[in-house]
Amino acid sequence: MTTESADTGNANRRKFLKNASVAAAVPAAASLLGGFPGTAAASDTPGLPDYAPIPPGSVGPALNADGYYVGKIKGNLYWVTDSYYQAMFLTTRDGVVLVDAPPTLGHNLLRAIQEVTQANGRPSKVTHLVYSHNHADHVGAASIFGKNVERIGHTETRRLLRIDADPNRPAPTVTFDDDYVLEVGGERLKLAYHGPNHSPDNIFVHAPDYDTLMVVDVLFPGWAPFKSLGASSDIPGWIKAHDIAMDYPWKTLVGGHLGRLGVRADVNIQKEYVDDLLASTRAVEASLDPTPFYEKYGPSGNSWAIFKAYLDAVATTAAAPVAAKYTGILASADVFTVDNAMALIESLRIDFGELGPFGIHA
Repeated sequence: MTTESADTGNANRRKFLKNASVAAAVPAAASLLGGFPGTAAASDTPGLPDYAPIPPGSVGPALNADGYYVGKIKGNLYWVTDSYYQAMFLTTRDGVVLVDAPPTLGHNLLRAIQEVTQANGRPSKVTHLVYSHNHADHVGAASIFGKNVERIGHTETRRLLRIDADPNRPAPTVTFDDDYVLEVGGERLKLAYHGPNHSPDNIFVHAPDYDTLMVVDVLFPGWAPFKSLGASSDIPGWIKAHDIAMDYPWKTLVGGHLGRLGVRADVNIQKEYVDDLLASTRAVEASLDPTPFYEKYGPSGNSWAIFKAYLDAVATTAAAPVAAKYTGILASADVFTVDNAMALIESLRIDFGELGPFGIHA
């Protein structure tokens, strides 16, 4: 590939991401797929569903011409978003401490850091990179900061990344098991591991001097949780993480996703959403008669069809009142609540031992 074609490809990719980010930030958008420049709206495309409008309070700040927004949280602590993903960085007298490197932000992270440090007179070089966890969608641009950056993560993060052997996600050079205080150039971050939640290695990043907590893929300020409760591997741990987050003293939350920062009220609303969905799922699973599913699919010996039809019915029925309650309060409550109910059903069966009609045979 020639240098000219590579530059052209990178420019086109930046333009695409910028346009996609702008589309995501439009408050009146019916979905994140609607309103891309030069394309039909989702409602005009055959086969694509319509979703409820995004509540204005769920939308973050407008993006710049490069497709990102960077802003001060407090003091020397900043955040950057493209309306899909978020990162946080701390400017110090010795360099920049960056938390996460989402690929959709990519080189816009460097642009955001340069913009801030030019204004505040601090060094722009990223000297330390903290991994919230191992997933590529949050740290998949780690390689752009070079080989000399000090990478900090949980012990399990290093183990998992060594297995993955992804050149875009070099394994941490410094690890910890429970707690770690990162001190750089007169600034500090307190890192803590409270057990598995979204992933086996997901940590809490606390900036106590700036009343800020960053915990990724657990809390989604202004939005319903992403599919399958944030695509989480440990649902009981993920639910518990809500209370752990509230035990920290903070005023500002960086959740790692979407367009705006969070406040403590956002956690309370999401806790209510999860509690309501859990109660609804338990109630439906306890009351839905499995007989028709056995009668329909049992004679053919299609065991998976019995499970699928029954579990789909439980999830759809349980999700309906919850999606209706939170539509207009949490963005995309109508998009992922069925998937989130299914995650709870599976967790109730596998983690909590609430097996419903699939329990101990009499």
